[in-house]
Amino acid sequence: MRQFSALIVFLCLIPAATAQKRLVLIDQDGSGPGGSNQMAMMTLLQSPQAHVLGITMVTGNAWRDEETQHTLRMLELIHRTDVPVAMGAVFPLVRTQNETQLEASLVGNEVWLGAWGGGPTNLTTAGQSEKGANGQPSVIYQKTHGPYEIPPMPEGAPTIKPIEEDAVHFLIRQVHAHPHHVTIFAGGPLTNIALAISIDPRFAELTQGIVLMGGSLNPQTDDPEFSEDPRHEFNFWFDPEAAHIVLRAPWPRIDVTTVDISIKARFTQAMIDAISKASNPAAQYIAKYSQERYYMWDELAAAAWLDPTLITKEKQVYMDVNITHGPTYGDTLTWTDQLRPQTQLQKVHAQLDLDLPRFQKMFVDLMSASTPAAAQQTK
Repeated sequence: MRQFSALIVFLCLIPAATAQKRLVLIDQDGSGPGGSNQMAMMTLLQSPQAHVLGITMVTGNAWRDEETQHTLRMLELIHRTDVPVAMGAVFPLVRTQNETQLEASLVGNEVWLGAWGGGPTNLTTAGQSEKGANGQPSVIYQKTHGPYEIPPMPEGAPTIKPIEEDAVHFLIRQVHAHPHHVTIFAGGPLTNIALAISIDPRFAELTQGIVLMGGSLNPQTDDPEFSEDPRHEFNFWFDPEAAHIVLRAPWPRIDVTTVDISIKARFTQAMIDAISKASNPAAQYIAKYSQERYYMWDELAAAAWLDPTLITKEKQVYMDVNITHGPTYGDTLTWTDQLRPQTQLQKVHAQLDLDLPRFQKMFVDLMSASTPAAAQQTK
């Protein structure tokens, strides 16, 4: 009888433990295999603190359909097929690939165009490109292709499929199912989130807040992509109108992982060497497919949400995006309390510096840990 009573108590504690986890919806441009986008999702998927309600895909670093396939395959390989994936926007709200290419002759070229093409994503040290042990070319910088074409996948095609519901209505439904308990993690262009706000004006206020990787204030770097254009950042640039809508919505809190802090966190060979020693599925996925040695844009945003004490310096500013077409279209705009315009602006927590050793250790530990037990998803 005592054993039976103990079993009942244990079973009752399982839902309570799940309920204590922080609820998060991931909106991501999931280029892959490996790389920052996939590893950011894995940071949340591997954390015992987070309950990932689902993943929504948006075109950004790659086209939506290709990203979806890479993300589904990642979930298979790390044994997290319990997490639903919904497909979102294929194109930005206003900006088009053709107009961007035509304007380049007048306003100048961009280093990185995401799904529309760009430069290599490996950093250089002392003039030498940092590559992984396998010496593979970049899996993110590929030849450009059409929006619905899926090139051969190095990791193999997935057997699971995305859900039928589109990303925007999935986001809205999940937020209404858990009012004031869900954080939106936005690691890519903000098209899906802007559409959710446009359909449901209460969407933002019903969340716990939004964590996004985007924006640039004054990064201290000799990387010409940012030193020559310090207010430029890809996610805001790719869909400026979407970022404009999202930054003006009534979120309870907005945390922004900027270029300023992201360029201080690099994915190093020492980190992948440490992760590769583990035999768990997440570690082996990274060992095989994360050959980029680049800035840890989205991983840092995810880790800072899990542990805000990683951030050692932030600046609270009013933030928006320039939606005037011209050379600065898509650039980050910020104001102090004294200088802000009298329009509907929101104050954000712009992250500027971090405890780098702690972040690196946290990421290595998460990727080296056993796969968390699959959570029961809300249908």
